[in-house]
Amino acid sequence: MLPPHFNMPKSQLQCFGETVYSVGSDMLGQCTRGETSLDRFISVVAWSISTLRPPMFGVAPYNPVLGETHHVSRGTLNVLLEQVSHHPPVSALHATDEEQNLEMAWCQYPVPKFIGTSVETEVRGIRELKLLKEGESYVMNSPKLVIRFLPTPGADWVGDVRIRCEETNLEAELCYKGGSLFGRRGSYRSVKGRIFDSLSLKTIYEIDGNWDRTVQVKDIKEGKIKEIYNAKEAICGLKTPIIKDYKAVWQSESAAIWSEVSEGILSRDWEKARVAKKAVEEKERDLLRERESRGETWLPKHFTLSHTQEGGWLCSPIHKRVPPAPVGVPL
Repeated sequence: MLPPHFNMPKSQLQCFGETVYSVGSDMLGQCTRGETSLDRFISVVAWSISTLRPPMFGVAPYNPVLGETHHVSRGTLNVLLEQVSHHPPVSALHATDEEQNLEMAWCQYPVPKFIGTSVETEVRGIRELKLLKEGESYVMNSPKLVIRFLPTPGADWVGDVRIRCEETNLEAELCYKGGSLFGRRGSYRSVKGRIFDSLSLKTIYEIDGNWDRTVQVKDIKEGKIKEIYNAKEAICGLKTPIIKDYKAVWQSESAAIWSEVSEGILSRDWEKARVAKKAVEEKERDLLRERESRGETWLPKHFTLSHTQEGGWLCSPIHKRVPPAPVGVPL
């Protein structure tokens, strides 16, 4: 059990959800307002970059318990997450916005690997964003999270990301890089790539910038450069979700499960946090033993589970839409 001293006061499930609902500008809505398919694709690329948040070294969120949920609304966007597996840890996300005619269905599960003086975690799973009015579906993956211990401790997102829209034959390749060993500021947390036609493989735009600062695209044909992402505008000054209806909060909600642990951490009462965290984890083990003694198989409430031919996880929402949540993010 990781001591509470090394925990941030929130669950990994909440951190996952925050990448969708905690934004300073309406980048998700911008995806639906593009006049052309290319405009919308560029907005989706920019939005996908906004889902990356600078990772913190030395602290980690709580590992979600099986069946834990996180249900939050931001305006007309309703987001629901559920921990659908504990060993291995698998999280599922479903989000809908009826006003902006969009839907998201994500599944992610980390696969860590120790490499010398670092830990490289591949974040597997399918992420899909649907623009329902336009009949467009965008499928993308996530970069890897690398935690370095030597020579300089730190954590970064690195690796290749591919975004594709089958209906428009548009595709993007992005390459994320972490810190430079030589301290060159320009290459720190850089992202480079291109947007191209998947049929002709012809490059339409080049992508260049730093995902924790600004990212630009260059029109290959006309040579024009425009900024598509500004991290300061997108992820600075974020507001904390507020409980609007305490009676409507599910017992499985992340904040309810981990409330005493978080209170202990925030007040620096480490003994209270330790005891509360131990109680949460012992309760989960007790529930597992009870299910095993009765021969029961646990099933998620909000998703159905299946697997790919390669053994990967697929999480499909049971319900067509996500209802408004008792927890909301102020606009």
